Amino acid sequence: MKNGIIPLVVLGAFIAAFFTCTYTLKEWEQGLVLQFGEYKRVENAWNEGAPADAGLKFKLPIENVIILDRRNIEIDFRAETIYDIKQKPLEVDSFILYRIADPLAYYKALGTKAKAQSLLDELMDSSLRGVLARADSQQIISGRRAELMSEIKKAANSVARDEDYGVEITDVRIKKAELPTKVADSVFDRMNSEREKEARFFRADGSKRKNEIIADADKQAKIIVATAKGKAQTIRGEGDAVSNKIYADAYNKDPEFFAFYRSMEAYKRGLGEGTTYVLSPDSDFLGYLNNQRGKSSRR
Repeated sequence: MKNGIIPLVVLGAFIAAFFTCTYTLKEWEQGLVLQFGEYKRVENAWNEGAPADAGLKFKLPIENVIILDRRNIEIDFRAETIYDIKQKPLEVDSFILYRIADPLAYYKALGTKAKAQSLLDELMDSSLRGVLARADSQQIISGRRAELMSEIKKAANSVARDEDYGVEITDVRIKKAELPTKVADSVFDRMNSEREKEARFFRADGSKRKNEIIADADKQAKIIVATAKGKAQTIRGEGDAVSNKIYADAYNKDPEFFAFYRSMEAYKRGLGEGTTYVLSPDSDFLGYLNNQRGKSSRR
């Protein structure tokens, strides 16, 4: 009977020793190994570019292993009111990503994840206020947000190193930065009033410029019309002079033909269809109709 119990005791002791001396780390975990509270080593530690060394690990029974996260850890902070350089309030909602770069320092300074979140909340509150207090609301809302987030990250990491928190802030994001509702309504009303004032100014200026343009156009039109009329009268006078000269030359060459031509022109203009003339019998006007030789036949 005793011989049967001994192997069971040995097996149980071996199993107990195995579980006491081994532990398993997943790829996203790192193990801080302590012996009576003293640092011994870090298993599967995060090193940039280094592959994970997860799996079954061995330790002495007197060693204690604290499992810490190897990944980026997110902390989503509550929205808070922060004042810009002009003392205008802004509702800022942000979050950070951090990783445990020094497990021993992290364990000594922060200990638990809850305590780490509390201390990092204070750290980010200080960093946000310190950086955003040097910028105006427009820059925070849109103009320089990326640059400001980079400055906040740099300031937070500087404090974390000085306090030896053992963490590295890998990213800072401002999810929302906007004016409080009451302030936003007041700002909107003021902006609306300013825009209406500008609109009235531009409309008045535009109306003035329109009237100036119309007046100048009317003036130019009158000058152009007057100039054109002057030129037309000059051209018409020159044409009449040429026409009279032609008529005079024609008359001097053949007065009889000239009289005939003038009579034909008069008939063309005056004798239309249905035209009735009342003339004395001896009128010269229709002389070429009564006699082919016209007035000369009556001489």
